[in-house]
Amino acid sequence: MAGSKQKVFTLLVQIGRKDGDGLPKKASGAALMCFASGVDEAEAVRETVAILKQADTAPLDVTGYGTLAEREAEGHEIDDEERALMQRALDENSVIIAQMTPFFD
Repeated sequence: MAGSKQKVFTLLVQIGRKDGDGLPKKASGAALMCFASGVDEAEAVRETVAILKQADTAPLDVTGYGTLAEREAEGHEIDDEERALMQRALDENSVIIAQMTPFFD
């Protein structure tokens, strides 16, 4: 399809607890910083949620932070490691979990 250019979106996904989710025993959930490819943010969100469900996690909420260009325009500082992970998500047409922060009540 002409014009269906994949972009990489930065997503913050909050997950709850589920058997087999791999989170620390006392964690109540976690935040996952993900880089996901898609033709638009809605597609990137759908793909990310589907993959996280396949990985036995319980996605609760997704916040989109836009593309690399949108984040740069907002003044976000993006280091080389983050840029490399974004490029990998684009090259592999995949979802990369860049960071996982468990929540403890």
